[in-house]
Amino acid sequence: MAKVHPNIAVPLTQAGAVAEEEPQQPTVLTVWLKSLLFNCDGFTVFDATGGLAFRVDRYGSSTGSRRRAEDVVLMDAAGKPLLTVRRKIKLSLSLAEHWVLYEGDAGASGTKPLLSVRRHHVGLHRRRSDKTLAHITPLESSAGLGAYVVEGSYGRRSCAVRDARGGGAAAVAEVRRKESVGDDVFRLVVSDHRMGTALSMGVVIALDQMFGGASLRTSLLPTSWST
Repeated sequence: MAKVHPNIAVPLTQAGAVAEEEPQQPTVLTVWLKSLLFNCDGFTVFDATGGLAFRVDRYGSSTGSRRRAEDVVLMDAAGKPLLTVRRKIKLSLSLAEHWVLYEGDAGASGTKPLLSVRRHHVGLHRRRSDKTLAHITPLESSAGLGAYVVEGSYGRRSCAVRDARGGGAAAVAEVRRKESVGDDVFRLVVSDHRMGTALSMGVVIALDQMFGGASLRTSLLPTSWST
């Protein structure tokens, strides 16, 4: 297959623009929806130099079972658990689902909840202009983070995390298509380092749990939406 890890920088500003201060550059990761281990389902995430940044390895699973997993653990390159993405079901008539991001391995004692990622409710009279996919809410251990919305289409690998207050705020993180490699490889661009790359990748895992099915990829939003 085509080269997976990044080989070019993602431009942020127009060519020739001069800033008074050196802006903080975004972190560009390449996400591969595949485990490097044999007979595992998961994610492999590379940094801008092609080095291994994060990984998810799920033994005994398959592509069809990647969605709806109860726990997905994000690890660093050495295999240390950084985050656990845990599926929750709200006991109500709607049986609404959401995913909670925990610090480290949620199976260990004393782990702290960081973020809640909730799928956007689609009403019967949904407007075609509505591009909201999910809502991100900070929990007790997320000092300094606000509420965010995810807009766009995860299935088309074109979505962005933005401040929930609106007002045309710039994206704090984006999923972007990577050229000529298909849907299983894409870029994750993290512009706001308060959220950081690990939490941003945790949000991507939650989105994959929500929208990773092939049947959803062509029906999330009007084709006119793009980032």
